[in-house]
Amino acid sequence: MRIICLGLIPLLSGCLATSSHRTERDASDELTVPELWKNSGEGNEGAIATGWLETFNDPEMTALVTEALERNQGLKISAAQLALSRESLIVSRASLWPRNSLSASASRAGSRVRMENGELSSWSDPNTGYSFNLPLSWELDLWGRLRDGYRASRYDYEAQKADYRGARLSLAAATARAWCNLITSKQQLSLAYQTKENYEVTFRLTERPYKAGDPRYGALNVLFAKNNVASADRSVIARQLALNEAKRTLELLLGRYPAAEIESRDELPVLDELMPSGLPSELLWRRPDLIAAANDLLASAERADASRKSLLPSVNLSGGLSTSTDSAMADLIVRPERIAQNIAASLSQPLFQGGRLRAQVRQSLIRNQIQVDSFVASALQAFREVESALNRDRSLAAQQQYLEVELSQANLAETQASRDFTEGIITIIQVLEAQRRAVNARNAMISLKNQRLQNRINLHLALGGDFFTRSDASAAADQERESEERVALQSVQRESGSANL
Repeated sequence: MRIICLGLIPLLSGCLATSSHRTERDASDELTVPELWKNSGEGNEGAIATGWLETFNDPEMTALVTEALERNQGLKISAAQLALSRESLIVSRASLWPRNSLSASASRAGSRVRMENGELSSWSDPNTGYSFNLPLSWELDLWGRLRDGYRASRYDYEAQKADYRGARLSLAAATARAWCNLITSKQQLSLAYQTKENYEVTFRLTERPYKAGDPRYGALNVLFAKNNVASADRSVIARQLALNEAKRTLELLLGRYPAAEIESRDELPVLDELMPSGLPSELLWRRPDLIAAANDLLASAERADASRKSLLPSVNLSGGLSTSTDSAMADLIVRPERIAQNIAASLSQPLFQGGRLRAQVRQSLIRNQIQVDSFVASALQAFREVESALNRDRSLAAQQQYLEVELSQANLAETQASRDFTEGIITIIQVLEAQRRAVNARNAMISLKNQRLQNRINLHLALGGDFFTRSDASAAADQERESEERVALQSVQRESGSANL
């Protein structure tokens, strides 16, 4: 499957298309997309499931993600940046319309003279003056340069919306990961306490017969047992620190004070064995970063067009009214068409500017080529993230199967070692080794389950997730404003066309 960047994607707001003359090259020769993911298993190439958060079957996780989306300070900054981009779009649209301003002033002047007796005379009749200016200017968009700039701003706004959606997705994923890390840290702390208790029991079982003079218990056995107790004490302290850090990390994402007070449940979420991953081509319209990159590419193409058109002549209309008499101002109110009687047209054509304009055109074309390469790089990186996450998901699942066997055998060995030691069949060294293997297997299982959860969250994120940028009401209001903008732009284009004729 070949992907052409400039006729790229049916974006969220509709199908976007640009003319092929805007860039010297596209991504069709550089970006090849396979029909199916290379690392997908059989049966998971179906449509990407929405509501991925619910697939973890953890209401607490869902509630925390919702809280983070409402309270996180970083997301509030992203929302403000989106609002700022929206205002910039309005500023850009204003260049299509005529511009006028109003200025008015009033003055009053009189005079006094010094009389023969040295005193000043009274004020003569003061003169009162008024001035009124209503200038008007409008650049006719003969070649569409201003419309190119406005469309570029629209693409910038769409890119910013995609960035905001990406910020929401990243925050949701980060919160889910932090929740899993918190549960994992709690489990590891619980395991550390349990291990400490087991080692203390083993130490007492070794120390007492050693002090009683039993020849089967040497000093080395006691030292090994005591070493394990000290190691367990250190592990408890380290695991407690890790738990507090996990709490603070989650609290910070939630917009709470990082007091390490949030609590979690004891068990990690259980994964579904099969997760639909969709098709590679679907990634181009699901991933917010790719949507943003596509809009950046389209914006650069529009700016390249606008830069080329800056070499063409420009026509400006100017007019207005300037008066300093009351009667003229009154006449303007009654007969506003007088403004039209003072309109003048001017034509300007750049001739020689030391190569500045042509250099700017070349700069805009280079920027467009950079955006093409940036899009290809972003797409390849996105594909790599999905392929890696799919491969890792299968690998971790296979590892867990073997680790379950390893853990089962280690638990049996620990139990058997304790029984054999009690019966005097083996030494305490063998008991300690069996305990060490069992503890390592338990820790590995906790970590591996968390790794699978983390990777599954990363896979959902790599596939584009399913969080919406705005509420339905906000989206409807946005669509209404965008419809008004299109009507206004069409009106300007018709008026500009009439003026050209």
